[in-house]
Amino acid sequence: MYKYLAIFLLFLPTQFFGQKPITKAIIVEASCGQCQFKMKGSGCDLAIRYEGKTYFVDGTNIDNHGDAHADDGFCNKIRHAKVKGKFVKNRFSASYFKLMD
Repeated sequence: MYKYLAIFLLFLPTQFFGQKPITKAIIVEASCGQCQFKMKGSGCDLAIRYEGKTYFVDGTNIDNHGDAHADDGFCNKIRHAKVKGKFVKNRFSASYFKLMD
């Protein structure tokens, strides 16, 4: 019985236990979660889209990267960013966030 339980636990996706930190920067789409990615929430919050899924970002905020309501701001444009961090409970906890364009 324990043998089967151990095998089962080995094949569970890591998202159930939390994911390993992303130590190599990945390129994501970054924008306002509510205005551009149509995520639920109030106000304007920084979000990323990675592999087709959207995540609100912790560790930095929308105002740290310029005027969100400018023509090239997050509320009006989807931009690309290099990020490091980890995915925690359907959010992205950023340890590094740099805009590329």
